[in-house]
Amino acid sequence: MKLTVPVLLGSVRSERQGIKAARYIVRLLAERGHEPVLVDPLETPLPLLDRMYKEYPGGQAPKLLQELADLYGRADAFVLVTAEYNHGIPPALKNLLDHFLEEYFWRPSTILSYSAGRFGGVRAAVALRSVLCELGMPSLPSSLAIPSIGHALSDDGHATEPWIDEAADRFLAEFEWYATALKDKRAKDQPPY
Repeated sequence: MKLTVPVLLGSVRSERQGIKAARYIVRLLAERGHEPVLVDPLETPLPLLDRMYKEYPGGQAPKLLQELADLYGRADAFVLVTAEYNHGIPPALKNLLDHFLEEYFWRPSTILSYSAGRFGGVRAAVALRSVLCELGMPSLPSSLAIPSIGHALSDDGHATEPWIDEAADRFLAEFEWYATALKDKRAKDQPPY
């Protein structure tokens, strides 16, 4: 079953490495027959949160917010690509997430974290889980953590070590199972609220 999957990238730094991880997961999703859509805060520069999308009168939301709301409304699930900043998530990712709420409901999410060091951003992934649950898109049990991102992926998003592709295959198989199950359930039944 083809899935529409926004891939939310969290970094806006000038020499960011996360773009490689985003390209990697977008490529793998496309190869598996899905429709991944990269949401890059450098390409979609939202202001610091003042009003959420839902707080604008109908038809008066800024164009970028409306485009994201339309995409999220079509989404079956979300992939979050996060770095680790001081044991937490990057502010650009938090800002990107906080502009919406109901658009995320009943859609699973999964986390690809990365870092320059050995831990692969896992502390950010742990912090991100509670945010995603509160937004109504609970994160799946597995995550994909890529350490030494500067060497682990090429600029065009290919793994330089075999274990990364093997881990990504398991990661995406679980993601597809949950996303497909919830897509099917949403098609059959109206969510309880």
